[in-house]
Amino acid sequence: MLTAFTAGLLLITVSELGDKTFFIAVILAMKHPRKLVFIGVASALAAMTILSVLFGQVVSLLPTIYLKYAEIVLFFAFGVKLLCQAIKMSDFSSDQEIDEAKEAVEKAELQTKSKTPLAILIEAFTLTFVAEWGDRTQIATIALAARYNTVGVATGAVLGHALCTAIAVIGGRLIAGRISERQLTFAGGCLFLIFGIVAAVEGI
Repeated sequence: MLTAFTAGLLLITVSELGDKTFFIAVILAMKHPRKLVFIGVASALAAMTILSVLFGQVVSLLPTIYLKYAEIVLFFAFGVKLLCQAIKMSDFSSDQEIDEAKEAVEKAELQTKSKTPLAILIEAFTLTFVAEWGDRTQIATIALAARYNTVGVATGAVLGHALCTAIAVIGGRLIAGRISERQLTFAGGCLFLIFGIVAAVEGI
């Protein structure tokens, strides 16, 4: 269980810092009460994690040999992709993620006329849930849950999401412009490759 917890925590924390959902939380926290934004964003990420873990349990019913190869290919593919992206980036090139987050928030703000606490919670939850759907961390969580202890993976992933959300909501305004997406992307790529190597060794 400790291995599953550590894997979920590390994977989510490294991958989510500087991600689109991170900047959505930053932007929303500048416009609305931080507490409401944190609850909405963290709840959406927790819900997504639980769904991913449940789906991982369904996937685990497949033949073990297929799961092993799929997990190895998945982690290596994400790792190589992230490393290639990091090589092409400048030292501070998080503009694309920020622009996408701004666009998503602006559209939601135009559609949400009411600014009641409930409306803010729903906006934060919906924006985050939609942005996270199909993200590499969701797929990776499914892969981890199919192989490791589900409670450990879920707990680690939820905690990782909560930490990233807290950083975004509390200090996001100060650090958003100082985040090196290149370094974070490189670290994420290395982490995925490490998981791929571990999966390959365990598979053998």
